[in-house]
Amino acid sequence: MAATNRAGHPLPYDTYREAVARETLRFAEVVRGADPADAVPSCPDWTLADLARHVGALQRWFGTLLTRLVQEPPRSRDVELGLPENPREYADWVAAGVPDVAAVLRDTDPEAPMWVWGEDRHARFWARRMLFETLVHRVDAERAVGLPSAVDPVLAADGVDEFLVNLPYAGVFAPGVTKLRGEGETLAFRCPGADGGDGEEWRMRLDPDGFRLLPRGDGEADAGPATAAVRAGAADLLLLLYGRRSAQESAFEVSGKAAVLDNWFAHTAF
Repeated sequence: MAATNRAGHPLPYDTYREAVARETLRFAEVVRGADPADAVPSCPDWTLADLARHVGALQRWFGTLLTRLVQEPPRSRDVELGLPENPREYADWVAAGVPDVAAVLRDTDPEAPMWVWGEDRHARFWARRMLFETLVHRVDAERAVGLPSAVDPVLAADGVDEFLVNLPYAGVFAPGVTKLRGEGETLAFRCPGADGGDGEEWRMRLDPDGFRLLPRGDGEADAGPATAAVRAGAADLLLLLYGRRSAQESAFEVSGKAAVLDNWFAHTAF
């Protein structure tokens, strides 16, 4: 199977809606019963209580944006949280928000135009964003309590695409991204297909004025080998991009100029 340069269109909207509920409940189950003061190594200076508060608050904020179909950047993230006083109740609080989030996603037209910080200027952006925010933090929680993590490879590949599509717009909250530059180098992220052969490829181009994801079928993207490349399973690749894994680990097959990768990871952490 020949590699493609993009995972293509997002998954069906209902896939995100159902996966958000599933991942949120999984997150709550991991946190429930754990010491809320436990550190979260992949989120420096955060405890499990901080992580749970973040996940629950962000979902409620996203839900508010969707309910209002906001058309311009909000001036505040203040929403009614109903946060319990006791951090040991945060897991139940996170889980209690699932029906409301599910209802908002069900009742929202995914094609509705609205403000987003990323590429896709429609309501569906927030469902996709909510899923991967929750999924990655579920992995953070599992690591914090010493549990193994599993990520569905189809969702993981879509998460890689979502990350790379939107990263050029992330400077609003990740200033380092705005300083990611190059001299025309290309950096490829690849994951194998189900049969172990070539699967998906996402190719980034780093230019003096910024960086971009080269679209599928772009002659420029297909011209010659990448300056540097990373190949791994979709779940490993997703966690690498989010800074939860290191390219030095044996799960990753790295080739090309190391300086290009170093430049990438130095500017894309958030």
